[in-house]
Amino acid sequence: MFLSVFELFKIGIGPSSSHTMGPMTAAEYFLDEIKNGEWPRRSGDEPHRIQVSLHGSLAFTGKGHATDRAIILGLAGEQPSKIEPDDVEGIIKRVSDAKIVSPTGHPNYQFDPERDLIFDYDVMLPLHTNGMTFKALSKNGELLLKKEYYSIGGGFVVDENRLREMEAVKSTRIDRVPYPFENANQMLQMAKESGLSIADMKRANEHTNMSPQELIEGLANIWDTMHNCVERGLREHGELPGGLRVKRRSAAIVEQLEAEWGINQINPVAANEWLQVYAMAVNEENAAGGKVVTAPTNGAAGVIPAIMSYYIKFFPDTGIKQREDYLLTASALGGIIKHNASISGAEVGCQGEVGSAAAMGAAGLAAIMGGTPEQIENAAEIALEHHLGMTCDPIGGLVQVPCIERNGLGAIKAVSAASLALRGDGTHFVSLDACVKTMLETGKDMNTRYKETSQGGLAVNVVEC
Repeated sequence: MFLSVFELFKIGIGPSSSHTMGPMTAAEYFLDEIKNGEWPRRSGDEPHRIQVSLHGSLAFTGKGHATDRAIILGLAGEQPSKIEPDDVEGIIKRVSDAKIVSPTGHPNYQFDPERDLIFDYDVMLPLHTNGMTFKALSKNGELLLKKEYYSIGGGFVVDENRLREMEAVKSTRIDRVPYPFENANQMLQMAKESGLSIADMKRANEHTNMSPQELIEGLANIWDTMHNCVERGLREHGELPGGLRVKRRSAAIVEQLEAEWGINQINPVAANEWLQVYAMAVNEENAAGGKVVTAPTNGAAGVIPAIMSYYIKFFPDTGIKQREDYLLTASALGGIIKHNASISGAEVGCQGEVGSAAAMGAAGLAAIMGGTPEQIENAAEIALEHHLGMTCDPIGGLVQVPCIERNGLGAIKAVSAASLALRGDGTHFVSLDACVKTMLETGKDMNTRYKETSQGGLAVNVVEC
């Protein structure tokens, strides 16, 4: 099993990887299907209008997660990794006014968001709660092409056929990489046999698909995007969009922390405060629709950059190699979790989002602090174990409350997990593989109301202001 670091860490825009980036990508896939797919074509009867319906969690929390806007952007030809947040409003207005999408390389298609974008609350598509149906209609309204897509977390999008294949065979690209570990036990065994660190095994795997320089440049781009997101979040003030009137807090907090920095006094909670503010800065940017990196999702995007930012703050001589090892180790553990369970809040709750991010961040931190593979696996297990059962119940369907603070607490748990693991020799009672299996089973047992539908928990017990 091999998932690239660049599949776990994707550059895009907020507020959600599964509800914003995924649907935008699905629209891109459908446009490609119209143009290049193998479907019955009749002369003179070309696609004239596009219609999209959203199902399951995408319907229930789609407006709060900007799924409708993502569909518009995707059908207009935009991609999550390339679009600039400042351009979004203009594109949305242009499509809404003209009721036409004009993607590059295509004719104009009629698309009226008020008529052709349907939130179907009654029908759940069979393979995943984040389902979408795209239709291409002729000028007289005849259905020419229909495709179902599923946004399965972290910006990953598959069509119905691919998802069925994935369920039937839970491994891909096994023979193409030198260290094809599918679970943590295999990872530890390969590390022992090879004498390599987890980061170096991951590096070798990546080199099967790209040159060493391409990997270095790609990781630098990921980190620069994470860092820039932190910095933007620490500068911005005001309210977040969506109607809850949640105020940004990171800029005010960091001003206080900076004023205290270097003062000759003991602040026993300073480290935790820096961790929290870095994570909150990212998730405030995400909630505002800014440019973020899935880590492994948008809703959990603050944990991993926060830990590295915190480490650099307290150890300013941190080098490029340490940042690379941090990201590579984190992605190796994230790949194991995604392969054997889920990183989708709509599928397993927030244990799959912030829980996975904390496990990844704990592993990465343990690695750059000199941990053995066994200690790194232990750090990831501790972090994930203490997120088991965490629900996803965003108030108003917005990735704001409790999501922003939850990333700060997830970062703190991750650092504590790494610290605890490094105090031991790597032996521990619960394996990461057992913990991942438990997370998946817990998610399956969890009531749908608590899995990113905003139908339970805080979403119904807190009055929206």
